[in-house]
Amino acid sequence: MAAKLCYSPLSTHRYLIATSTPSHSLPFPQCTKIKFSNPNLDSKLSIPHAAGGGGAGISSGGGGGGDNAGGSSEGNSPRDGFGPIGAFLTGWRERVAADPQFPFKVLMEELVGVSACILGDMASRPNFGLNELDFVFSTIVVGSILNLLLMYILAPTSSSLGQSLPSIFAGSPASHMFEPGAFTVMERLGTFVYKGVLFAAAGFAAGLVGTAISNGLIELRKKVEPEFVRPNKAPPTLLNAWAWAVQLGVSSNLRYQVLNAVEFILAKKLTMNVFKSLVVVLRCFNNVLGGMSFVAVARWMGSQVVEEEGGKPALD
Repeated sequence: MAAKLCYSPLSTHRYLIATSTPSHSLPFPQCTKIKFSNPNLDSKLSIPHAAGGGGAGISSGGGGGGDNAGGSSEGNSPRDGFGPIGAFLTGWRERVAADPQFPFKVLMEELVGVSACILGDMASRPNFGLNELDFVFSTIVVGSILNLLLMYILAPTSSSLGQSLPSIFAGSPASHMFEPGAFTVMERLGTFVYKGVLFAAAGFAAGLVGTAISNGLIELRKKVEPEFVRPNKAPPTLLNAWAWAVQLGVSSNLRYQVLNAVEFILAKKLTMNVFKSLVVVLRCFNNVLGGMSFVAVARWMGSQVVEEEGGKPALD
């Protein structure tokens, strides 16, 4: 047995290393790991055992690293490194943790809800929209994008109890205006206004993208089929985007907040099968109203105008 007293140039501590060399093994020392620290520096001194290969090593860190030589920080999870996609997936998991029925609601919204929205849209147009299929197609593209965004923004998360809205809306419900809690009427109205601004921004962005996509596809069809004549003038991209912003900020905002509250109550009082059946019915009804209201908004703002010849709608 031998003992060696060492000094560290980084601190005032002395390091004592005890080693022993068994007679039946190779002359590599079997050593222990001794940790020394002072208020200013955390240090580790370790000498590997004979079975692990030679050499002594010192590892230090002010951040409190683990004992593993290849240790990593707890906060660097791989799923946090994908930018917007990673943020979306993290938000999705939090919403599913708060509401296990959230994926089912999204599925119904996209399959049943969009179909019902188109039904309401076409029912509000002359000749069941057959003379305005280009406008109907634009609604399908934009509506599919927006339905997911609306549900994502409104859905509660597993950490929503610790969240608060920014600025003057800090005391308002974080998820939707009918969220359970001791909130005043003004605080609940604050949520309606805040979510309305978010919805309007989402509607404007999706309106720009969706209108540009639908107009581009119709122009592509005209190049592929030179005999094709568009029945109506293409909706102005910017004006149509503003129409979607108004639709989402007012009509969709109110309808989806009420729908979230109703579904939250029903989920606690009904069996799962009955609840899922009612979700389908409620979202169908909600989207039919949404499709009809958008036609009214678009007509009022002049973003979708039917061209007429001789007082009659233009035909294909």
